[in-house]
Amino acid sequence: MKHVLRFLLILLLLPVLPGRAQQTPLYFPPASGNWATITPQSLGWCQPQLDSLVAFLGRKGTKSFVVLKDGRLVVERYYGTFTQDSVWYWASAGKSLTATLVGVAQQEGLLQLQDSTSRYLGRSWTSAPAAKQALITVRHQLTMSTGLNDAPPPPCDNESTSPGCLLYRADAGTRWAYHTGPYRLLQDVVAQASGLTINQYTNQKLASRIGMSGLWVNDVYYSRARDMARFGLLTLARGTWNGTAILRDTAYFRRMTTPSQSLNRSYGYLWWLNGQPSYMLPGLQLVFNGPLIPTAPADLIAALGKNDQKIYVVPSLGLVVVRQGKSAGDSRLAVSSFDTELWRYLTATMQCRPLAASSAVAATLPLYPNPAATTLTLGPPASSRTVRLLDSRGQVARQWPAPAATAETEVSVAGVAPGLYLVQWLDGQGRVLASRKLQKQ
Repeated sequence: MKHVLRFLLILLLLPVLPGRAQQTPLYFPPASGNWATITPQSLGWCQPQLDSLVAFLGRKGTKSFVVLKDGRLVVERYYGTFTQDSVWYWASAGKSLTATLVGVAQQEGLLQLQDSTSRYLGRSWTSAPAAKQALITVRHQLTMSTGLNDAPPPPCDNESTSPGCLLYRADAGTRWAYHTGPYRLLQDVVAQASGLTINQYTNQKLASRIGMSGLWVNDVYYSRARDMARFGLLTLARGTWNGTAILRDTAYFRRMTTPSQSLNRSYGYLWWLNGQPSYMLPGLQLVFNGPLIPTAPADLIAALGKNDQKIYVVPSLGLVVVRQGKSAGDSRLAVSSFDTELWRYLTATMQCRPLAASSAVAATLPLYPNPAATTLTLGPPASSRTVRLLDSRGQVARQWPAPAATAETEVSVAGVAPGLYLVQWLDGQGRVLASRKLQKQ
């Protein structure tokens, strides 16, 4: 009898134990036809805050905004001439789609993550010494740790894929840097391993199976907003679509959506991860303390693209959030201040509370023009004593006394080499109060 009572007690406690919260069954929309909806009010969301969110998105150059709750449409908004059938680019949000395709290719036995990339792309796919190139694996491409130079000299750039632009900088696995060139070649790896074009492989192994329509053009994926939402829903369901496993390799999915290396804890396999103790940003060799998006749930994972193309997935809340449009934040690559601001509005909507003051202090600090050529105008947060300019290596390029608390000051950046920099405001003890990125022309 005691054993029976103990078993019943365990069953009663299971739903409230950490990590065992009961989830509403996911809804998977048909390939065509109507998509089931659920009203924000039925979820306890507040209309005034939702109206503020929709207006905020409109001010920020948004073209589409979609929110799914357990697969059902809660919010679907289009702006200007953009419609449900309009097609837009994913930019680097497509990296996360590629990561899923690599997982499918591995479960089919077409490739292994530990394979040298040279096995698929040949002996001269980079300009690195042969022994160094051989160290680069498919996994290094997935984790942005190839060691190749992410800022090669002109006419090359971060996105270049030609061998002459892929230069050795460090041994594979020893340096994290957001580098689009080696990532793009993952599509060639999948194509070579499968004998199909990347569009054929995407359509046969994933898109047609979840009702997603899209097309790779020059290594960039294009689709409608609902197609982005379908991919987000597939990820929310951990690679399964309506009972059919698309990405069956659960170990791969877990590694894809958790820290993939110790250098940038907020990066998985081409997915950005929230809730980690630190993060790195594109173009900077700096490690920042705290979560990637402080206003968002800790378990959020994100496919992030240039000019603020977004797919957010939040397993704990059963949410998929999609945004397409023009640049809305202070960065044109992946992560931007828009992430923090968007989730400030969305959290207020879901929790039905007043819109909190922005925790992204730097987002409202005067810093213009950006990009800057010879002069820069700065404004201080309260208690700032010093403002400094850090280059991509974390070295101080310039430093100035902070302007008065109510004033703006013009400073010179003449003679500073072109590139991406970080502006930091520090207090009297040298603690960083706020940071913003600056492009120097």
